[in-house]
Amino acid sequence: MLRASLRQVSAALKEGQVTPTELCHKCLALIKSTKLLNAYITVAEETALKQAEESEERYRRGQPLGVLDGIPIAVKDNFNTAGIETTCASNMLKGYIPPYNATVVQKLQDQGAVLLGKTNLDEFAMGSGSTDGVFGPVRNPWSYSRQYKEKSAPKSDPEHEEFKWVITGGSSGGSAAAVSSFTCFAALGSDTGGSTRNPAAHCGVVGLKPTYGLISRHGLIPLVNSMDVPGILTRCVDDAAVVLGTLAGHDPKDSTTIQDVFQPFELPNMPDVSKLCIGIPKEYNAPGLSSEILAVWSKAADLFKNAGAKVIEVSLPHTPYSIVCYHVLCTAEVASNMARFDGLEYGHRSGVNESTESMYAATRREGFNDVVRGRILSGNYFLLKQNYEDYFVKAQKVRRLIANDFVKVFRSGVDILLTPTTLSDAVPYIEFIKEDNRTRSTQDDILTQAANMAGLPAISVPTALSERGLPVGLQFIGRSFQEKQLLTVAKWFEKQVKFPMIQLEEVKGA
Repeated sequence: MLRASLRQVSAALKEGQVTPTELCHKCLALIKSTKLLNAYITVAEETALKQAEESEERYRRGQPLGVLDGIPIAVKDNFNTAGIETTCASNMLKGYIPPYNATVVQKLQDQGAVLLGKTNLDEFAMGSGSTDGVFGPVRNPWSYSRQYKEKSAPKSDPEHEEFKWVITGGSSGGSAAAVSSFTCFAALGSDTGGSTRNPAAHCGVVGLKPTYGLISRHGLIPLVNSMDVPGILTRCVDDAAVVLGTLAGHDPKDSTTIQDVFQPFELPNMPDVSKLCIGIPKEYNAPGLSSEILAVWSKAADLFKNAGAKVIEVSLPHTPYSIVCYHVLCTAEVASNMARFDGLEYGHRSGVNESTESMYAATRREGFNDVVRGRILSGNYFLLKQNYEDYFVKAQKVRRLIANDFVKVFRSGVDILLTPTTLSDAVPYIEFIKEDNRTRSTQDDILTQAANMAGLPAISVPTALSERGLPVGLQFIGRSFQEKQLLTVAKWFEKQVKFPMIQLEEVKGA
């Protein structure tokens, strides 16, 4: 039952094959037995069971609230959840219990979804491995899959077993691992430069980053206000469309959301791609792209060709500048956003009390890790009066050029862009931590952050297994607010590639 899709389990609940409480108990038991993955920071067992009982009562009366009623979900720990601790995986917010729900959390609960808990991430969502939070790294469920174990020699070396586990990608690694290991049916992530799509690719799940402004950011603890969007992680494209239908639309509490009423949609059962034009951006064959991923990408392009779609190479000429531009804008907004954590209103407060300044300094030194402090320092440097024009303003201009590249390509008749999501499959944790966070993020965001700078919708779809038995995902980028077309193409592709289900063995340490 836990391996079913969200829609299948919703049908089973309606038919009474399983009750919301049974489902909730099963998921909670699985969270306990896969604890080693470290996907969850907080498991809200009591509230989850209470919500499941309320859902059961509605089913008994024959009045479920909708498709999501009684469905167990998980939420990344940078969304506010009323009465449930929200930490952003940082000492700065340990023990912080928000008085309100983020709009997306509220919308899920209004539909009867059961919130199992809060998932792990890089501290304040800054990172691409889910290795830098104060609660420790998240382990990729595929590390414990039969597929990976069979392919990853040497088999005769049990003491190295413990070090072979691979990362989930990040920063929404906890959410991706939770969906991939069957502990929930959908999870919320956030996506600022690829934080939903990157872990989705590494964990073999679907990761949707909607158009900027389609889903409310109210209650998502901000990283980069002009790029952050809530992301959706599910096991198949149809499920992502269901969750999107619940979350999308205007929110008076977020002035950047669209004014138009959003019409939820169902994806066609037999999508047709023969009339579409698929663009292959040549700049996405970036330095460091593994030959394996390049081969998967080419094969995918051929699938579209063979189905009658027009497949053309396109150019997004400013792509090589995008990662540097993204870094300047990202750190500048981070520096501004992180100023609110001063030890006075909420969160951690240092015991140092010689002066207000010393209390501020000590609070921020104790509360933030090196990665967050490093980004604050970089951002403040770019925002200094003497540097502002040279860095921040220039980066804003380059951002406009990057967004215009996409506009030109879509105006030329291209419907959807097809690119890799990541440069390679997931690397072992011990390899990953040899590089510092900034170097890693620069490499790992390279194929994903341009969609954030342009505000476009993008989705990562699990495509194949690598030679090491690990998932590889490809990314589709669509036109602004054309989620229906994007998801239809993604669903067609998903049907063609028939990505294998994870054969999860017992999750335990060496």
